[in-house]
Amino acid sequence: MGKSLEEVHQSVATQHKKTGFRKILAFLGPAYLVSVGYMDPGNWATDIAGGSQFGYSLLWVLLMSNLMALLLQSLSARLGIVTQRDLAQASRETYSKFINYILYFLAEIAIAACDLAEVLGMAIGINLLFDIPLIEGVLITVLDTFLLLFLINKGIRKMEAFIIVLVAIIGFSFIFEMIFAEPELDKVFYGLIPSMPNSAALYIAIGIIGATVMPHNLYLHSSLVQTRKFDRTPAGIKQALKYNLIDSTIALNLAFFVNAAILILAAATFYKNGMFEVAEIQDAHQFLEPLLGTKWAPILFAVALIAAGQSSTVTGTLAGQIVMEGYLNLRIQPWVRRIITRLIAIVPAVVVILIYGDSVTGKLLILSQVILSLQLGFAIIPLIHFVSDKSKMKGFHISKTTQIVAWIIALIIVSLNAKLVYDEITSWLENSDHPMILWFTVVPLAFAFLALLLYIIAKPFIARAKSNIENHSPHHLKLVYTPKETYGKKNIAISVDFSKADEAALNNAFELGGIDAQYTLIHIVETVGALMYGGHVDDHETTIDEKLLLEYKEMLSQKGFRIETELGFGKPNTVIPNIINAGNFDILVMGTHGHTGLKDILFGTTVDKLRHKISIPLLIVK
Repeated sequence: MGKSLEEVHQSVATQHKKTGFRKILAFLGPAYLVSVGYMDPGNWATDIAGGSQFGYSLLWVLLMSNLMALLLQSLSARLGIVTQRDLAQASRETYSKFINYILYFLAEIAIAACDLAEVLGMAIGINLLFDIPLIEGVLITVLDTFLLLFLINKGIRKMEAFIIVLVAIIGFSFIFEMIFAEPELDKVFYGLIPSMPNSAALYIAIGIIGATVMPHNLYLHSSLVQTRKFDRTPAGIKQALKYNLIDSTIALNLAFFVNAAILILAAATFYKNGMFEVAEIQDAHQFLEPLLGTKWAPILFAVALIAAGQSSTVTGTLAGQIVMEGYLNLRIQPWVRRIITRLIAIVPAVVVILIYGDSVTGKLLILSQVILSLQLGFAIIPLIHFVSDKSKMKGFHISKTTQIVAWIIALIIVSLNAKLVYDEITSWLENSDHPMILWFTVVPLAFAFLALLLYIIAKPFIARAKSNIENHSPHHLKLVYTPKETYGKKNIAISVDFSKADEAALNNAFELGGIDAQYTLIHIVETVGALMYGGHVDDHETTIDEKLLLEYKEMLSQKGFRIETELGFGKPNTVIPNIINAGNFDILVMGTHGHTGLKDILFGTTVDKLRHKISIPLLIVK
């Protein structure tokens, strides 16, 4: 398994920092790179729309989203710190290749949607500040590819410092905006009480959740925490978890302040003056000066918008690199990756602006955030499964209470998205001139994604239950061994798969060799990870198999047999012959499940291939 973001992996040393404050500073940084995704231009669009249409009433959605984000980002950081795997790598080790391709495709759509928001946001900021046409502003955003290349070559700490400066610019801009706007504080606090004015507010609320809890940030955080080098002892891991939680809490609360400030600004200026339809960033910029009575308000607004777009475009590229490397094990140059991602975002933006003009950019921004929200379930659910897995997390799995809260958050997000999809499809069917086309395209696609979501939810539970049932504990083996006067075989290999077939294989082997023979138990791990990475794999099934093999050895050794073990990785008909031919064995004993029909043909093919590759007798027992 390759390292996540290999060029900066464990590049920041923390061990030599002795004092508490200096130690914390060494860990601070990853969450700030993550936090910019929580204040990108897509957030601005949904926050402005929410504030101008519904006043302060959707502030509670921002607060709820921020709490959700804090929990989910801390889970993502936990996964990276403990397992040294990012979310994409952990998914590749757990799900089949086909499922991983779909998850990769969905993650890329989310990153493209996010990048679309950043392209439009920066282009709008450039247009507002320098009066450069929007289409030219969109094309200028390609140049930030070279900025990313420059930053990543300077190291992760320089990149973090650059992002923190941009975040500070955004924060200070909105402190002054709040001073100019003079919001009604009693209404601000009242807006923190949950309420939903109407169904239109639900669409905006889901957009806010999509803009706040972003799927690509979960991939990003699980990788960025691995840039810190610390002692891999239980105490060292525990300390890293604590300091990263502090990092996440500070950074995400800053992001909440920015988002709340944008919504409050829209409520205190547009909603207060009856301008309920201000959803476009350009309109917001235009009306700020006459409404607030100062020329600095629109200038600070545009500067903050450019800073938000620029900072989030850097982290979006890193997320794209992590997703591609994690799911596909495909590494390409960051600048190539950046140009590809940027072009995917620029093409739809340019086409839509050319056809419909500048006025649709706000709708495009909100749509991009809803797409992000729809993809969330496919990132959150695997994450919760992984950090709840005791064997994967090596004792640092989350508590039952945290699991329940995390699943409730996942349920809320998935339920809101399901309602949104249902409402949108129903609306399309009612208003379409050709509803049958939708029935045969959009509706089956929606059901396919629902089936995928259910599969992702159920698969780890089923796999865990299956491993508990199928992995045959050595204490359940019925060993029947009859001592004889003479035995011909002295070095016997036995293939085991932790099923009931092992009983027959072991009993027959002991009849052949007796108590004095040397026995080697061979088990082959056949997971996707094992096929790709061989002995370097470190997935859930490998951990279980190693444990069971040692249990077999311990139990049989207690009965007086001389037992060795051999764990192989890959295809049995290739790996077993390699092990056999490298050893000095007299015979190989294998058990079967009594296959019939097609399974017998398939099993027979495997045995035939194996039989021709080994130079000793093979005993197949039922």
